Amino acid sequence: MEKRRSDHFVSIIIPIYKQEKTIVRNLRHIKTALDNIKYDYEIIAVVDGMIDNSLKIIKKANIPKLKTIAYIKNQGKAYAIRLGMSKAKGDYVMFMDSGMEIHPNGISMLLEHMEWYNADVIVGSKRHAASQVKYPAARKVLSYGYYYLVKFMFSIKVKDTQAGIKIFRKKTLETILPRLKERQFAGDLEILVAADTMGFTRIYEAPIKLDYHLASVTSAATLKAIQGIIMDTLAIYYRKNFTRHYHKSARKVQKKQLKLAKTR
Repeated sequence: MEKRRSDHFVSIIIPIYKQEKTIVRNLRHIKTALDNIKYDYEIIAVVDGMIDNSLKIIKKANIPKLKTIAYIKNQGKAYAIRLGMSKAKGDYVMFMDSGMEIHPNGISMLLEHMEWYNADVIVGSKRHAASQVKYPAARKVLSYGYYYLVKFMFSIKVKDTQAGIKIFRKKTLETILPRLKERQFAGDLEILVAADTMGFTRIYEAPIKLDYHLASVTSAATLKAIQGIIMDTLAIYYRKNFTRHYHKSARKVQKKQLKLAKTR
């Protein structure tokens, strides 16, 4: 492995919910991928509700460069990610789903895209031309349906808002995190809407390798999730266009950008 560079430090947030049987193996796979990037890093595991033995098992595993945050009551994936981000010390801050549907080797690809584009945000995307994706037809229909809904409601130039791997500049997060409200289903979308609305428009997509197995798209849990994401998406639209919640700090961002431009 090449010598690590010191110009960036990467923090990766891993939200965890009911994964006592698989989480240590998953975290070790993620660490192996991070050991091959050119920057130093930290892993922040956020146990979203102490309802099984996930926390105890993680601590017993003693994985290097891993920090663990846990709280008693389940709060939702988006809440867990935001909490982890607020504790991150890296200037590049990522989050990644812990279920291993997305191959962790994609981490290095997102980091490369971050540098190539000098981006504010890089989004792992199922619809990138170079992505390798395996998932059921029914799941694909739902994914495309949500893509067109988001395209109709918002002006974000991203074809896939929901894949569970993204990377942000710390300075971008410091501005948008205080404005985020979603806790459950549409946190991925909200963070992109907030970033775009508040002037961080350098948002680009990167390829991923995804293997998603969904047993039944008609299960009660899945139907509840579909209903939840639609309601949360409508709430984000309402906050953006009626209460203008995400616009409130946009003027400050624009003034700061203008001052920087004048000093160059």
